Amino acid sequence: MRFVVKTFFYFLCTLAGVFMLAQGAFAEANPRVAMKTDHGTIVIELFPKEAPLSVANFLEYVDSGFYEGTIFHRVIPGFVVQGGGMTYDFTTKPTRDPIKNESDNGLSNSYGTLSMARTPMPDSATAQFFINVKDNTALDANGNKPGYAVFGKVILGMEVVNRILEEPRGMYPAFPDAPNYAVRILKATRVDETFRPEVTPEKTNSPLKNSNVSNALVKP
Repeated sequence: MRFVVKTFFYFLCTLAGVFMLAQGAFAEANPRVAMKTDHGTIVIELFPKEAPLSVANFLEYVDSGFYEGTIFHRVIPGFVVQGGGMTYDFTTKPTRDPIKNESDNGLSNSYGTLSMARTPMPDSATAQFFINVKDNTALDANGNKPGYAVFGKVILGMEVVNRILEEPRGMYPAFPDAPNYAVRILKATRVDETFRPEVTPEKTNSPLKNSNVSNALVKP
């Protein structure tokens, strides 16, 4: 009887330990954001430990609905896909104050990572971000030279990013890297690790028309 009680006690202790570890893992899980675009949904894992200011800033824009209706206005195959700041007519949305550059956080601008877009001034990032579509190590911080702060990574939906890369461009002289037809962020929301996006429709050979909205064609 004593053996049974002792064994049961050890079992309970083990079970409690597993439960506590699971709770800790859940509490420490990196936040995720699902970004629904005209080509499908991109799921992004954020890195608050390495880039706390950039992640908090990005999530504030997500939670406020800022990104909804913005476009990917700078699409350069073999380099980046950038968006999150302009509407379909290339109007720049008003943003909050810029944040401090966190490019010295040890994260590299590798394939699939998200970084804060900025002007030549290091501490000028606001809402715009870009997705690296190759290993852009030249964008990393180097010694005293600031780089572009990596704060997340696409963990689902790089095929969606690739579809954006395939969009025809060049219709607008002032924005030569913008797709001819607006590729929009339709919705950006926080999700948990169980979230899985809808199946992306099969690729077609036709350029995106966004025929369901009247403002799909970006005005020159």
